Amino acid sequence: MQHRHLNHQDYTLAALDDIIDRGKREDWAQLRSVALKEPAIMEKILRVARAHANDPYAQRYHFWRQYAEQHLNAA
Repeated sequence: MQHRHLNHQDYTLAALDDIIDRGKREDWAQLRSVALKEPAIMEKILRVARAHANDPYAQRYHFWRQYAEQHLNAA
């Protein structure tokens, strides 16, 4: 995914926030694949998603928070 304000393709917190917020299905599928292989990415996803925990309309973030929590607890 081409990030609107980043000039790299690393999975930084800003990049993860952008993917969750603006990503399409294929972007999410790629993120899921990477996160399942690298627990550190899953932890970053959880950190980004928790920042939006108080926003009831941030459903994408709520989805990713629950997904990350389930996978990190299972590990």
